Amino acid sequence: MNFKKRRTAPEPGFQLAPMVDIIFLLLSFFVASQIFSQWETSIDIKLPTVSTGEQPERLPGEIIINVLADGSTVVNNQAFDAEGLSSLLTRIVDLFPGQPVLIRADRDARYETVIKILDLCRQAQIWNVAFATLDAAQSTPSS
Repeated sequence: MNFKKRRTAPEPGFQLAPMVDIIFLLLSFFVASQIFSQWETSIDIKLPTVSTGEQPERLPGEIIINVLADGSTVVNNQAFDAEGLSSLLTRIVDLFPGQPVLIRADRDARYETVIKILDLCRQAQIWNVAFATLDAAQSTPSS
């Protein structure tokens, strides 16, 4: 005779630890992707329009240099003069060689200001430079 009662294994309940791990991984992914997808569009710049052009893929860590209509230069919501921008570009190239740069110049900005920024990029050994434009048909920024 078997006097032992059959013990049934309890049904597994909701496992909280794996769910927390998954939520943490999703949160980390979305935070990282948000950082890389930020455009500095909060600055009011009227980009020049083009009839031909294509939207390239954005590169991670791309430096966006905004040139306002009055000729001032803004990077990462901070205004820079020529010396400050030169030292910033030099430090970035020292840390990250081959760093891409996107120049968003207002259509009313002076040509001389844009050429000075190109010269600063050349002095800092930055060769991967693109210009942001606005597609005339779609009104979406491209570079």
